[in-house]
Amino acid sequence: MKYSYFPGCTLKTKAQKLEKFALDSAKVLGFKLEEQKEWQCCGAVYPMATDEIATKLSAVRSLAAAKEKSEKLVTLCAACHHVIKRVNEDMKTKDDTRTKVNNYLKLAKDYAGETEVLHYLEVLRDEIGFDELAKKVTNPLTNRKIGAYYGCLLLRPSSTMNFDDPENPSIIEDFITAIGATPIKYPYRTECCGGYLCLDQKELVKNMTDSIIQSAQKHGVEEIVTACPLCKYNLELSCSGAKNKLSISYFTELLAEALGVK
Repeated sequence: MKYSYFPGCTLKTKAQKLEKFALDSAKVLGFKLEEQKEWQCCGAVYPMATDEIATKLSAVRSLAAAKEKSEKLVTLCAACHHVIKRVNEDMKTKDDTRTKVNNYLKLAKDYAGETEVLHYLEVLRDEIGFDELAKKVTNPLTNRKIGAYYGCLLLRPSSTMNFDDPENPSIIEDFITAIGATPIKYPYRTECCGGYLCLDQKELVKNMTDSIIQSAQKHGVEEIVTACPLCKYNLELSCSGAKNKLSISYFTELLAEALGVK
């Protein structure tokens, strides 16, 4: 299986581990992520203004490029996935947006939301299957109590993202089970980490992430996995304190470890 792959900016800088271990693991699991040649920054934040077109163009370029190859478009970064998936929905359902974007881009063929956008975790769940993943595990992470941290972007708005139950998701817990570890659910695993508020409201973000970490610890979590570079950054800041000692990893790091390629 081969997919078009949109990496995003952060995976080339601060979140290189998220990408490296995903690509290494894909080889073991029998699928290929082919990086798009001319991808551009997704914008990092979905533009809420209904008349905003310019900041959606880079996402549409990548979506249209995947369509030309008749391939699904795979993402790794939760923020990139969120932006691209929502822009794709706009191109499917909003006539005015679709017309303006296509008039601006002047593509060989108009784009109307035909590309299927998948997060890497959805590839594992829906394309490979967690049962098949479990068969590939050579180094099961036995006796490790791992908590999933979803955050906001993969789950909401649920009507567009269609990733999992927004209130009680299970995809990362099922992934943790497949690699041989013990998933621990805790109440704050879908709460916001504060996101970009860390730029100018660090104390507020610290309070929010402290609540998440304390919730995880209270329920017996020994390490946390996430798919979002910004979430990882914010949670690690909270874990730098003496009271909140938990390791924060990308899910791909644990995947590669379980498959024996880390």
